[in-house]
Amino acid sequence: MTLPRSMLASLRTLAGASLALLAAMLAMTGPAAAQGKLEAHYDVTLAGILVGTGTWAVDILDDQYSAAADGGATGILKAFAHGTGTGTSQGRVVNGALVPANYTATISSSKKSETIRMSLAGGNVKDFVIEPTPPVDAKRIPVTDAHKRGVFDPMSATLLRVPGTADPLGPEACHATTGIFDGRMRYDLRLDFKRMETVKSEKGYHGPVVVCSIYFSPISGYVPDRFAIKYLAAQRNMELWLAPIAGTRVVVPYRLTIPTPLGIGKLEATQFITTAMPPRAAAKAH
Repeated sequence: MTLPRSMLASLRTLAGASLALLAAMLAMTGPAAAQGKLEAHYDVTLAGILVGTGTWAVDILDDQYSAAADGGATGILKAFAHGTGTGTSQGRVVNGALVPANYTATISSSKKSETIRMSLAGGNVKDFVIEPTPPVDAKRIPVTDAHKRGVFDPMSATLLRVPGTADPLGPEACHATTGIFDGRMRYDLRLDFKRMETVKSEKGYHGPVVVCSIYFSPISGYVPDRFAIKYLAAQRNMELWLAPIAGTRVVVPYRLTIPTPLGIGKLEATQFITTAMPPRAAAKAH
């Protein structure tokens, strides 16, 4: 079967938006608990076919945190886009709360490269720049100053702090709605508890994960009639699997599944090595 060009364009856009959503999960603040680090590798598949790979490193100390990720298209996805991407985020831990400060992301393809830089303070965007400057699209819903307050950057938004003193791997991990601004679009992600599962990575973590339903709600900075946006906003079968970073109350994505017209899109950790760092050791590292 040959798909029309318009459908192929929509599917390419959906694939890009889905992969972006893989990197923009949820964030929530809560009491701090020691320190820890994560080194993870992920595979991205579409209908069971490998289309991308990536790595992720997270360090959480008493007073600051950092996260860095990189990835690229592989296999069949290279027929659509020869793309690679990197992202970094740094911030402080204040009274147990994650407070993002700086975010940078670069996406490159065979045709162009784009870099987004953003600085934040107290949960509000101070300034941001996209290089090169993108063309103005009159159909895009404007991002107001109000939309840039009380938000997380996409990289910080992958770190979910669970409040309280009970095991962070439980229903409470899924009780969150978070505002995210990625330099172009403002959107909300909401989680609802679904069930518990057990996972075993090829290297690293073996144990329970909490499974949440995830819902995407665009707010501004997007074109309303875009197929990918409407499709993702209508989805009610997306799942986010969360695993813990040892020594902390932070849980992070282990697996994300998104239904697409071409089959299930899935990001899943193949390596998930997490280590607790005692306060003294972490202080020396700092």
